Amino acid sequence: MKIDFNKNSDGLVPAIIQDALTKNVLMLGYMNAEAYQQTIDSKKVTFFSRTKNRLWTKGEESGNFLNLVDIKLDCDNDTLLVSVAPVGPTCHKGTDTCWGEDNKTTFGFLSELESVITDRKENSDGKKSYVASLFEDGMNKIAQKVGEEAVEVVIEAKDDNDDLFLNESADLLFHYLILLQAKGYKLNDVVEVLKTRH
Repeated sequence: MKIDFNKNSDGLVPAIIQDALTKNVLMLGYMNAEAYQQTIDSKKVTFFSRTKNRLWTKGEESGNFLNLVDIKLDCDNDTLLVSVAPVGPTCHKGTDTCWGEDNKTTFGFLSELESVITDRKENSDGKKSYVASLFEDGMNKIAQKVGEEAVEVVIEAKDDNDDLFLNESADLLFHYLILLQAKGYKLNDVVEVLKTRH
């Protein structure tokens, strides 16, 4: 990589630290050429600390290292994206990220949909939403709906109507998320099982 350490007079480039699995941004630090090389050699993320005015390996005192997975350089050759496997919290204040957020896996819109399902399950307030009524009907009804939707996906997979196939697939996924919550699980629990198989 041809990192432009001379773009700024201090010889430092920003290093955005991202969890390799969750893709969450954990912190921002700065590297000079020596910090970059030490990171490559040791496989532990090392910065140039502007307050200590020296190289600083994250975790050297706390043991909360950032184990290097990969480094990418941006289009201007002056910012690094550093993928890591964090050991413990990243922030010196004890939080997962320097923004005080939990470093948990999210699935974009599917995580939002899980939250809606949870809300409808727990806060129906007498309102009969479709989701609330399924939970009220119990496990047998929810499992039956997943089975019905699965059969419909199989039927549409054998036909040529992509629109129907995708709509039935969406129905199956939606009802499966409901079934997971009825069993006390979330999508991430299934992902963890898949990771162990990988």
